[in-house]
Amino acid sequence: MSKRKASVSTEELARQENVSTDKREKQSTEPKVTLTENEERVLRLVQKGGSKGISDNDITKTYPGLSPQDHVLIINKLVASGQVDIFKHKGNLMYKIKDNSQTSQLKGANIEEKTVFTIIKEAGNKGIWIRDIRIKSNLILTQLNKILKSLEGKKMIKAVNSVSASKKKVYMVYDLEPDGSITGGAWYCDQDFESEFVDVLNQQCYRYLRMKREQIGDKLLTYGPVEAQNMASATVKDVLNFITELGISKINLSEEDIKTILETLYYDGKIEKDLLPNGSYSYRAVELLISAPGFVKMPCGICPVIRKCSNTEGLIRPKNCSYLTSWLDKNVDF
Repeated sequence: MSKRKASVSTEELARQENVSTDKREKQSTEPKVTLTENEERVLRLVQKGGSKGISDNDITKTYPGLSPQDHVLIINKLVASGQVDIFKHKGNLMYKIKDNSQTSQLKGANIEEKTVFTIIKEAGNKGIWIRDIRIKSNLILTQLNKILKSLEGKKMIKAVNSVSASKKKVYMVYDLEPDGSITGGAWYCDQDFESEFVDVLNQQCYRYLRMKREQIGDKLLTYGPVEAQNMASATVKDVLNFITELGISKINLSEEDIKTILETLYYDGKIEKDLLPNGSYSYRAVELLISAPGFVKMPCGICPVIRKCSNTEGLIRPKNCSYLTSWLDKNVDF
């Protein structure tokens, strides 16, 4: 009896092994998504974009011969086949390679974790506040906190502090770059406004436009007022190239960042702008009708503690002010 049982069990094991082998062969022979040459090119371009992704403009610039219809069909096929993900960045559609690691990590997750991760993923790079997650998921706060800690530990999501509220955290997918409205963009570092950096950029942008105006000099009569005005003007891209060549910024500034600086100069009345045919603006320095009064040019004119300054008493006095002494040495001959 024992031999018969043993032989039966051996035959059963062999039969099960054959079944599993057939399953593996069947899985290996399942048809895969075949890509055309253009589709493979676009896929490689998306891969090069990494976690930051690429835009439609990047695809058009790299493959100008690709028609808009083919462009849409290729992207739709790559997304439908699960190879490419779509997300939004500064209002533009972006494409990146789908992260299969997140899918594999979610396989062992419960329904609550999957729900929370989906809610956070839908929020994109602007993130979502814990209060909004709680409302959408209908989870109690203690349970939600445990789920968020679990997803953070798996590096599937991350918490980012918002500059609009120092104690407010928003959650987003781990590999996304936070939107400028959350981090403050180039003007913030660790939630602190970089006023000195902004002042330096302000001065250098204005200096560049002043230089272009001064270079015209006596050429006004040669070229005429319209041509001279165009020669004194500069686009946002021109100013950005000048700032980049100076190397005064440790971060990569965008045209939008420089446009913000130029707009502040415009509203200060230091420069003027003209609308170009393509919808953008050109900027040029202008001569101020009234020169700044002398008091503003000396340190006292911009001193933040001038109300505490006294000739007779107190720690802040003109006699021991190093800023005033330095300015007098440079500008006044005794």
